[in-house]
Amino acid sequence: MYQSASSRSGESSPTNSTTYQNHDGYYSAAPPNVTNAVHSLLTSTKKLQQVLKLWSIEQASETDVSDLYVQIGHELNHTISAFAHYQIDVSEIHTIPAELRDVLEHCLSEEPSPEVVESFMPELRQVLYKLLKGLQSRRDVWKAAVRQQNNPYTQPLSPRSSR
Repeated sequence: MYQSASSRSGESSPTNSTTYQNHDGYYSAAPPNVTNAVHSLLTSTKKLQQVLKLWSIEQASETDVSDLYVQIGHELNHTISAFAHYQIDVSEIHTIPAELRDVLEHCLSEEPSPEVVESFMPELRQVLYKLLKGLQSRRDVWKAAVRQQNNPYTQPLSPRSSR
């Protein structure tokens, strides 16, 4: 199927068949699922805290932490794209990857120990809290956008169609 330039950038096609570009660049018939994207992202941030604790007792490697950081970055991009589909600005969370990277780099530059991880946990939790608050503050806006998109009666009726 031919994709217009607007549908290639993640917007819906102006034709009758609507497609959406996902975070991997593939097209699908369904709009991005914000709930699933947010859930995956938050699950990964929880795993990050667990992997750091494992790293502190040398049961996980720096590579394990790094791989999870990369996964969080991909999931954050997917989440931002899902919100963008509904034209919801989440620009305040765009700095999260850099903030997270700074905390992790400083933590991982130390020798692994529970004390080191505990000393970095407040800063890590602050970054994750900023992410959570940014997402939570958009929940009602997103739900309203979905309701409006799914409601066939959101367009005003013309006098002829109301007969």
